[in-house]
Amino acid sequence: MVEEPSVDHAVFASSGVAAIEALQKALTRGIDVSLANKESIVVAGPWVMPLVKRADQLRPVDSEHSALWQCLRDAPKNELSRVWLTASGGPFRDYGAEEMERVTPEAALNHPVWKMGPKITVDSATLMNKGIECIEAMQLFDLPAEKVGALIHPRSQVHGMVEFIDGTVKLLLSQADMRLPAAAAIAWPRRLPLAENGLPPIEPAGWELDFREIDEKLFPCFALAREAGRLGGAYPALLVGADESAVKHFLGHEISYRAIAEVISEVLGRYGGNPPKTLEEAVALVEEGEKTADKICRYRRNR
Repeated sequence: MVEEPSVDHAVFASSGVAAIEALQKALTRGIDVSLANKESIVVAGPWVMPLVKRADQLRPVDSEHSALWQCLRDAPKNELSRVWLTASGGPFRDYGAEEMERVTPEAALNHPVWKMGPKITVDSATLMNKGIECIEAMQLFDLPAEKVGALIHPRSQVHGMVEFIDGTVKLLLSQADMRLPAAAAIAWPRRLPLAENGLPPIEPAGWELDFREIDEKLFPCFALAREAGRLGGAYPALLVGADESAVKHFLGHEISYRAIAEVISEVLGRYGGNPPKTLEEAVALVEEGEKTADKICRYRRNR
């Protein structure tokens, strides 16, 4: 489809790694791309990002990355200090350690803001999703791990923030509605009159700029993803595969909520190989991470 001469814009909204080859071909052709697929950047960033031919050819659709992209427009790289993604905090943002021990799949699937599929909803509950989004932001915007952070923002009004070297901060605030970042990507450089068609802005009196740090002891999946991003190499791909398996076993009532992070940590700790040299090796690492996590989960279930 992306090789058809009549196609000048492709939207990638699949999950997993199956669309990476098509994404590469679209970018190589030079057509515009709106991207709502994390794995193609987290796993294959080193083989995808160099194919981007011009500024704004690749436009993120995820609300947080769209916010950063819109805030960073035309800003010189040397004026950027750091960026923050925001997270609602999921259903367990106010839980303590003891409450975390009793989390069930049914509770994890009860997200307070977004309506999503089971896998991404659990990832939002563990904040694994936010950690993976940090890795994605590092690749999309060519930033080191120490310049990419995340904060809990329960109202989900602010979707991303950028701090510049003079100390000023630019943020994007809007309704929590995926039509907004989708329209921003697809219609760029224009903005569509969505406010006139059922998506009114949040009135200033309703703005709530409350943020708090993420407790990595309560949300170890976030910490694991941040560490995988810092280490790079094989670890982001292994993380993606291991998380896929661990969440599947959690939803099947085969491992506990707390065990999700423990299984992923064990998968990352077991790896002793080399960084991937090709896209094929990177994709194979996703499968390796998933298979290793499957074995660990089955052992935990049967012991």
